[in-house]
Amino acid sequence: MWFTRYIVFALTIILTLIFVALGTRNPHFYWGVLVFGPLAILGTRDIVQWRHSVLRNYPVVAHMRFLFEGLRPELRQYFFESNLSGAPFNREQRSLVYQRAKNTVDKLPFGTELDIYSREYAWLNHSTAPAPLSKDAFRIDIGGPQCSVPYSASVYNISAMSFGALSANAIRALNKGARMGNFAHDTGEGGLSRYHRENSGDVIWEIGSGYFGCRKQDGTFNPETFAEQATLDQVKMVEIKMSQGAKPGHGGVLPGSKVTTEIAHARHVPVGVDCVSPAAHSAFSTPIEMMEFIAKLRELCGGKPVGFKLCIGHRWEFLAICKAMCETGIYPDFIVVDGGEGGTGAAPVEFSNHVGTPLRAGLTFVQNALVGANLREHIKLGASGKIVSAFDMIGTMAMGADWCNSARGFMFAVGCIQSRSCHTNRCPVGVATQDPHRQRAIVVPQKAERVYQFHRNTVEALSEIVAAAGLEHPCEIAPRHFYIRLGGPLTMAADRGAVWLEPGSLLDGSAPEDYRDYWEKAAANSFRATG
Repeated sequence: MWFTRYIVFALTIILTLIFVALGTRNPHFYWGVLVFGPLAILGTRDIVQWRHSVLRNYPVVAHMRFLFEGLRPELRQYFFESNLSGAPFNREQRSLVYQRAKNTVDKLPFGTELDIYSREYAWLNHSTAPAPLSKDAFRIDIGGPQCSVPYSASVYNISAMSFGALSANAIRALNKGARMGNFAHDTGEGGLSRYHRENSGDVIWEIGSGYFGCRKQDGTFNPETFAEQATLDQVKMVEIKMSQGAKPGHGGVLPGSKVTTEIAHARHVPVGVDCVSPAAHSAFSTPIEMMEFIAKLRELCGGKPVGFKLCIGHRWEFLAICKAMCETGIYPDFIVVDGGEGGTGAAPVEFSNHVGTPLRAGLTFVQNALVGANLREHIKLGASGKIVSAFDMIGTMAMGADWCNSARGFMFAVGCIQSRSCHTNRCPVGVATQDPHRQRAIVVPQKAERVYQFHRNTVEALSEIVAAAGLEHPCEIAPRHFYIRLGGPLTMAADRGAVWLEPGSLLDGSAPEDYRDYWEKAAANSFRATG
């Protein structure tokens, strides 16, 4: 029950009052007031303060978390990071996000802490003649030849996280931060809720296999309800979710305990019933039908950019999509490549750890496929999957991405501490819960400011790195700028460490043998291999 989180705080108040009463008879009991009184005052302050969500939900006892954070790094890793916060390998990333979200110093003394000779290590080469630091907010125009309402997007945006998986206050804070920083907020597949619309931040509406927010009673796509929302000025792009990096090919379930009246309204599903996202779409079953669906959505939304997101699986399937583009002449305006290292609120361990192509490998393949089929000039590429720093962005842009999305980074900015309780509805900081008592821990104006500051400081860091490389815009980053040390003496630039196709090489048969084999197996009228 919700009140169990306040037991310690309540006990401090009760014990304080008891010792005050006893002290009127015997002054020695006032020592108890000196012990428990300050704790009662501290707990009261925890509940009313805005800075720390975990203190609002766990007054007094949550200070143990900050005690551990103040100890030596080794103790913090073994006693706090591993047991309470999960994923100790994210310590540096999480610390960086918190510093940038709080607008504090993100510089550290004593240089690198990495042993560059014992593990894979990547870096960007700098220039002897650095470029002047750009004062522009890096943006990219998204919208192909068949799009009549292109969108100028930031190079760093909020990746897909649904209302339902996230609380109302978390969605409010993310979208308000996006409006403050003039960047985009992907809705996730849970529908376009009123909390996405409340603060008028730019929205990318993701349409998943459940068609939440634009579905009929039988779960199929409803063009009328889609058009009604997709034509709203706030909706800047529409993204079809083909698969998710953390659990590609699996689908998803929002437990019935989290399907409140509000979520049911946003998703057009029954209250209190498990909300299932099928593994596959019902609106199309072949690559050609997929292109026709994209054209239909573009027409229904008034010519706005329409694209799709996927984690790369069987190579011939994506090449089949490319063949469908060539045969139909219908092009998506953008493709977002999600990496197998992407996050999720809940997924089978085997899926999250071992299914789906990692981001850099998947992105390289997609870049090659589009170039080899002479399609790249029509389509912009986005990337998502554990991108929380400016250097993460550099690595993906070197492999072909035009812009990047992040879920993990913005979740940290809004207060996530990685308690790994997303699926339980008991998130200690109110981010991944529908419990109204828990989500009140998020103070929307304060967390929105942190979302905005994290984005601004990360893009400023990107600007510094780009200038150090002698470049003016991230779009100039190429594989030759990005180096990888694979262990031992082996070091190479990305333009030599990977195969890069020449324009049209898939069409004229001059592509490398493995690409030619996949291309021959691909068919525009089927996702299955033909050979």
